[in-house]
Amino acid sequence: MSVQDTSLTSAEIASQPDVWRQAAAAGVSLSQGLPRRGERVAVIGCGTSWFMAHAYARLRESGGHGETDAFAASEFPGHRSYDRVLAITRSGTTTEVLEVLGALKGNVATCALTADPATPVLNVADAVSVLDYADEESVVQTRFATSALVLLRAHLEAEGALSVGVRPVADAIADAETALAEPLGEELTRGVQFTFLGTGWTYGLALEAALKMREAAGAWTESYPAMEYRHGPISITGPGRATWVFGPVPKGLAEDVEHVGGTFVARSGDAAGDIDPLADLVRAQRLAVLIAQARGMNPDRPRNLSRSVILKDDDD
Repeated sequence: MSVQDTSLTSAEIASQPDVWRQAAAAGVSLSQGLPRRGERVAVIGCGTSWFMAHAYARLRESGGHGETDAFAASEFPGHRSYDRVLAITRSGTTTEVLEVLGALKGNVATCALTADPATPVLNVADAVSVLDYADEESVVQTRFATSALVLLRAHLEAEGALSVGVRPVADAIADAETALAEPLGEELTRGVQFTFLGTGWTYGLALEAALKMREAAGAWTESYPAMEYRHGPISITGPGRATWVFGPVPKGLAEDVEHVGGTFVARSGDAAGDIDPLADLVRAQRLAVLIAQARGMNPDRPRNLSRSVILKDDDD
């Protein structure tokens, strides 16, 4: 039986091309609340949302739309000056996100992307875009996070602010359909360790791919900027261990990995037939589910995780 027949998470992964189309349309049509050209912007989130914030920040700044920083919500530097703060929060209930937005209310323009139209974030953000069509039942985030990034990427594209080498969102959607159909290969599905690498905006995708593998499958995964890999992390490379690169591949890296017996994976670089890096993330999501099931784990019910982290007051 296929993964799609047995896993809710896998079904949500498979829905991404259709959901991305809705998000892309929203990104083109939305004007209220999203960052404006030239604004100094901070983007916050927790976990997966933080990694999507990182990817968007690099996309926006490299495309000339404006200076952009990304922070885990718990590490937001409240003393810094920003024109706008954007929060990505699937549940709209995450304590750290709500605290930042609440502290900024009335002083800094804020906006939020969420999946639920009836959550506390609507009361603390100045503007909220609801991606209810991208909401998930799974604890492990897949389609909401990628759809939020598609929406923001489509907005940049509509503003003429995609940097050189970043494909149109329509191409990413088509590539996601390819990514869902491609076999992953035994070298990956039987792997015991995975290192994900990226450059610029794709480093956020590398961070997210590693998180998906840890969350769903409890796998040993790491992530680094691509050029940092040879500054120490390559020491763990060997048989049964994979190095997966999102985006451009540093010269000689494939040879270095293969020389010590590692599996090298690069499907979103500059070679003919490569796919968009965000579509390549879909492949990593699929791999996380397959490895979880191979290990007898249920990716729909990951260990030690809940859908949202809501912190209690000390007095509770």
